[in-house]
Amino acid sequence: MKTKHGLKRNLKKLDTLALSFGAMIGWSWVALIIGIIGRGGSVGGIIATLVVGIIILAIGLVYAELASAMPDVGGEHVYSKRALGGLGSFICTWSIVFVYVAVCAFEAVALPSVLSGLFPNLGDTPLWSINGADVYLELAVIGAVTSALITWVNIRGLKLAAIIQTIVVGVILLAGLMLIIGIGDSGKVSNMEPLFVGGATGILAAMALVPFMMTGFDVIPQAAEEINLPPRKIGTLLVASIVFAVAWYIMIELAVSSLLTSQTRETAALGTIAAAEAAFGEKGRIFLLIAGLAGILTSWNSFLIGGSRAIYAMAQDGMLPDFLAKVHPKYQTPSNAILFIGFIGVLAPLLGRTSLVWFVDAGSFSLMIAYLLVVVSFIILRKNEPEMERPFKATGGLWLGGFGVIASLGMASLYLPGMPAALVWPQEWLMVLAWFTLGALSYQFVYLPQKNKVFDITD
Repeated sequence: MKTKHGLKRNLKKLDTLALSFGAMIGWSWVALIIGIIGRGGSVGGIIATLVVGIIILAIGLVYAELASAMPDVGGEHVYSKRALGGLGSFICTWSIVFVYVAVCAFEAVALPSVLSGLFPNLGDTPLWSINGADVYLELAVIGAVTSALITWVNIRGLKLAAIIQTIVVGVILLAGLMLIIGIGDSGKVSNMEPLFVGGATGILAAMALVPFMMTGFDVIPQAAEEINLPPRKIGTLLVASIVFAVAWYIMIELAVSSLLTSQTRETAALGTIAAAEAAFGEKGRIFLLIAGLAGILTSWNSFLIGGSRAIYAMAQDGMLPDFLAKVHPKYQTPSNAILFIGFIGVLAPLLGRTSLVWFVDAGSFSLMIAYLLVVVSFIILRKNEPEMERPFKATGGLWLGGFGVIASLGMASLYLPGMPAALVWPQEWLMVLAWFTLGALSYQFVYLPQKNKVFDITD
C-alpha cells in the first residue's frame, strides 16, 4: 500500500521497535561505555546516563505526541515547518540530518575496527596517518564496501531492511543476557572503584557522551508514514524504545565496571569486550565482537533510513535540490537521498579511527539544536492549535515543553568553548561549520528562489 508521498506502508510493531531500539544501541554500547566510566566513575557514569536518559525521555514524549498527530515522512521537518515556518524548519531538519549522517559515517569507521579485533592482521597497507593513527587500505575498503551494501539494501525496500534489523537486534540482546550472567558469576563490587571521578565536573563530562548513544528513537517519526500502525501506537513504541535503551546502557555500565578493575578499564581499548573476556574467556570476547558488529549494522541501517527520509522531505518542500526527492519507481524508496548518505559513508573510512570521537561530539551538538527546535515547535503548536487531534498526548503539556527547552540548551552548552566537553578545534568545529555552510547555501540558492517564485505567482 502506497502512502500519499508514494512510499510503502509496511512496517509492523516489531519492525518499528527493532528499528528504533537498534538505532539507539548501535556500536556505542561497545565503544563509548569505557569513556563514560572513565570520565565520571562507575556510579558517576550511571548517574550521567540516567540524567541524560530522563532528558531524552522528556523529549521523546514530545516526539511521541507530534509523531502521532502528524505521522508523515520527515518527522522533525513536518512539525517545525508547521510551527516555525521555512527557516526554522530548515535549521531543525538540517541539524538532525547531520546527526544521521554523522552516525552512518561513525559506523563506517567503526566496522573495520571491530573486524580488526577479530582478525588482527587484517590491516597491513597503511595509506596515511591522521592524528597519529594510521589509516589502512584494507580497513577503508571494508568500510566503504559495507556502506555501499547497506545503501543497496535500503534502496530495495524498507521491509527487507527491517527484517534484517530485527534478526540482528536479537543477536545483541543475547550478548546483553550473557553480560548479565557474567555479573552474577564474576562481577565484584570492589572493581567499581572509583565510584566518582572529578565530582560534578566528571559527571557533566560523561553526560556529554550520552546523547549520541541515545539518539535513534527519532527514526520512528522520520519513517512514520511507512509504519502500518495506529498513530497512538507509534507514540507508545517510541517511548518504549527510549526506556529500553536507557536500561540497556545502565546494565552495560554495571557489567563493565564490576567485571573489570579500574586498571584494566584504563588500558582496555573496548571495555565491553574486555568485560566479556573477563567473564567468559576468548569465546566471550569473540561473541561480543560479533554482537558489536551486529550493533553497528542496526544503527547504521536505522540512521540511513531516518536520514534519507528527512532529506527526502526537505527536497519535497524545495529546500534541497529536486533530485533528492526522487522515489525509486520499483521499490518506492527515496533512492537518491539514500545514495547521498551512502556516498558519505563510503568516504568516511578514509579518515581513520580518530574520527570516531569527532562524529560523536559534532553530531551530539547538532542533535541538541534539533531537539531544542522540536520542543519549541511542540510548545507553539500546543498554544496555537489546541484542537489538533493528538492520539498520544504527552503528560505535562507546556511544563514538559519548558523542561525540554531548558534541558536542550543545557546539554548544548556542554559542547561550547570552556565547557567540559567543548568541541575540538579544528576537526569537530570544522565539521559543524562545513555542514551548516552547505545548508546555508542550499537555503539561499535552492529554497529562497523557489519560495519567492511561488510568492510572485500568488501575488
